[in-house]
Amino acid sequence: MEPSSPPRGPHRRRVVGPLFIVIVLVAGLVGVVVLDRSEESARRPPADPAFEVPQQQVLPRSAVPQAAAIAPGGDRTTVRPTTAAVRDWATTVSEKTQIPSRTLVAYAEAELAVRASAPECGLSWTTLAGVGRVESHHGRYGGTTIGDDGRLSPPIVGIPLDGSEGVKAIPDTDDGRLDGDVEWDRAVGAMQFLPTTWSRWGARANGDGEAPDPQNIDDAALSAAKYLCASGGDLSSADGWWRAVLTYNRSVAYGQDVFSGADAYAKAARELG
Repeated sequence: MEPSSPPRGPHRRRVVGPLFIVIVLVAGLVGVVVLDRSEESARRPPADPAFEVPQQQVLPRSAVPQAAAIAPGGDRTTVRPTTAAVRDWATTVSEKTQIPSRTLVAYAEAELAVRASAPECGLSWTTLAGVGRVESHHGRYGGTTIGDDGRLSPPIVGIPLDGSEGVKAIPDTDDGRLDGDVEWDRAVGAMQFLPTTWSRWGARANGDGEAPDPQNIDDAALSAAKYLCASGGDLSSADGWWRAVLTYNRSVAYGQDVFSGADAYAKAARELG
């Protein structure tokens, strides 16, 4: 994504080569940086052995993945689930899907927020989970953990978008404020936003007046939800869902990975009743 162009998605890179990780100093913190990964591994996130995601070769705009309710009875025809109910639901679904319960809370709260502000969007938490699985293994990439406050430790920062082979050149746009790089932009956080996209779509989930933080799972999930809703329109339709996801990343293989994860998580959650 060029800095002067309209936002086209936070995950805007095609990378080649082996996958390896290095520890670097980012904004005064030790950060895990995904230096490189092959195109195949980028489309095949590491699967937890306790939960298998069958790969579905779905044609774009031909189908939409299943959705699943948040908490018992928490579908779109009922009142909003309580915070306690969401947390209990997340604990149960986490045991089934191996998504961290803290991350599930963020996905669920993001769905509930956009359900209230943009009910026509039709976004399900399962789509956010599909995106989060591909982008950062739900905020756990490279051994990152998620605190009770939603902060990633250490932060997740992507490769420099320096125009090297297979990588788009995006010179620094934020003076390194988000990614610690004053020469080139890098994607940041669990949902891998570029600084320019974050500057437009970043949202603070808890409403405390502080600046949105891409390294906070709540902020990242809500921002991704808003971005997807603005990009796709009605995500309960096949056309809207694919338009949103392919705006996030213009790769059919990427969309198929997100679809596969979202559908698998929905099926697993539905089995719980």
